[in-house]
Amino acid sequence: MQFNARPIIPLAAGHIRSRCPMSGFEDNRHAASSQEILTRLPELANEVIRKNLTDELEKLKDAESWQRETGRSSETIVKYPEFRIVLIRMKPGSYMSHHRAEGPISVHAVLGTIRVHLPDDRTEELVPGDLLAIERGLEHDVEALEECAFLLTIAWPETPA
Repeated sequence: MQFNARPIIPLAAGHIRSRCPMSGFEDNRHAASSQEILTRLPELANEVIRKNLTDELEKLKDAESWQRETGRSSETIVKYPEFRIVLIRMKPGSYMSHHRAEGPISVHAVLGTIRVHLPDDRTEELVPGDLLAIERGLEHDVEALEECAFLLTIAWPETPA
């Protein structure tokens, strides 16, 4: 089920916000909803997005990319200028090597067992429900110990408007 975003009305130039915890939220919400930045698949930047992960996982298994030798399939399910969520499904024994992100990331296991390789021979094994946060720029590899899936969340530093 998709939700259509309510159009965002730009604030008047002289608008003054009160000092409250949510005051910065309005700026971020406007920037995140500006679909003119995301011309392809603008529904990925709707104000509210709801996805059923079970359905999305089945779509990944049916995708053409699942049949390729890479052993994985992925779909971006949320795409704002400063924030993305990607659902990735991997076949047993598949490997994603030498990854590095410009912003901090999180890996949230939703199916199977994943091993994340980090610098200094450190590894983290994730099972469904586990969440791993990795600082920006830290190189990492992802290994599927069995058929698995995870949500990859990527954030970018704010850029001045």
